[in-house]
Amino acid sequence: LLRDRVIIPYIDITSSKVTMQSAIVASRASTVLVHNASSPRPCAARMTRSSVSAAARAAFGASKVSKVASAPAVSASKRQVVAMAGPNEYEMQTLTTWLLREEANGNIDNELATVISSIGVACKQIGSLVNRAGISNLTGLAGEQNVQGEDQKKLDVISNEVFCNCLRSSGRTGVIASEEEDLPVAVEETFSGEYVVVFDPLDGSSNIDAGISVGSIFGIYAPSEECSIEDMDDPETMMNKCVTNVCKPGRDLLVSGYVLYSSSTVMVLTIGDGVYGFTLDPLVGEYVLSHPNIKVPETGKIYSFNEGNYEGWTPQLKAYMDSLKEADKWGGKPYSARYIGSLVGDFHRTLLYGGIYGYPGDDRNPNGKLRLLYECAPMSMLAEQAGGLGSTGFERVLDIMPEQVHQRVPLFVGSKKEVEYLESMLKQ
Repeated sequence: LLRDRVIIPYIDITSSKVTMQSAIVASRASTVLVHNASSPRPCAARMTRSSVSAAARAAFGASKVSKVASAPAVSASKRQVVAMAGPNEYEMQTLTTWLLREEANGNIDNELATVISSIGVACKQIGSLVNRAGISNLTGLAGEQNVQGEDQKKLDVISNEVFCNCLRSSGRTGVIASEEEDLPVAVEETFSGEYVVVFDPLDGSSNIDAGISVGSIFGIYAPSEECSIEDMDDPETMMNKCVTNVCKPGRDLLVSGYVLYSSSTVMVLTIGDGVYGFTLDPLVGEYVLSHPNIKVPETGKIYSFNEGNYEGWTPQLKAYMDSLKEADKWGGKPYSARYIGSLVGDFHRTLLYGGIYGYPGDDRNPNGKLRLLYECAPMSMLAEQAGGLGSTGFERVLDIMPEQVHQRVPLFVGSKKEVEYLESMLKQ
């Protein structure tokens, strides 16, 4: 029977390493079972408690082992061997602890951290709804159209409600603007912070019924100095000062991010100091830091365009696309085409692997179909923070001053050299 436990040092002569190991002293024999981390079986040695202490002194010095030798005996009911050598394997950094660290460093304040946490909660709910859409009768159309004339899916409407409710309940948002709403909405429940939050609650929702990756996109602007809580008593003043003040250039964004709902739920965000990715652990219910300081490769031989619109493109854009397929120009291997049809999914792959994503204008949609506030600006900020670029082909996306809440612009985003090459082709 195992009776006592003491901690003794294990000396690895071959590597000159010293680690602490658990040792169990047998009750009737003076045998110590030393559990070596590098050996699958315990090593038995004829040692007394005093000889254990002597071995420890030889490795650490008498002054460091006095506490080990005099370790209290473990009760007979607790006979489980505890072996913990090296760093704690259960240590992890969550979104919450990351936000606390950034707040301590002065990069964000408590109010902004609360808004980001509220978005994280909203995306947990949306991710759960997406995973159960097929068995909860959440697929198909809702029977309505949004302000852009697009058919709304059931999950579009539900996701928008979830997002709005979480932001309202945070008490730190003054105005929220959604792709699914005709106009930005002033939040009456706010009591501090008053941040402006823009979001696309469910990007790529046309892929929901097929089970393909979708996501949420969001951006956070600083509170407007022209808009105050007192203005909410006058609807006309509120509309002029608060709601229309949502139209800000992307360079003013404080936070940008997206959440990908796929084989795993991944939140990628920036607060203006690098890009970080957090993967949702469904067992713990927390976003865990999995992609610290993401950097997009400078080049990447993957392009993501909807070539079904090729005939409607400009001659310069056609020439660019044709050049990517010329094997001789790229060392014998042309670019590879990868297109999901979901901005979040395509952008996430581009961010990690490099390459370029593009949604240009064409004959039917001269400015493309992506919204500047909800999609192009947040994604461009993420790309630039990761070392890439976001462009319309002729100007930096983050420098565009929106004239309308739902304004559309062409978007080319990804690896720096890939976007620069596209711009050089379009300007010919």
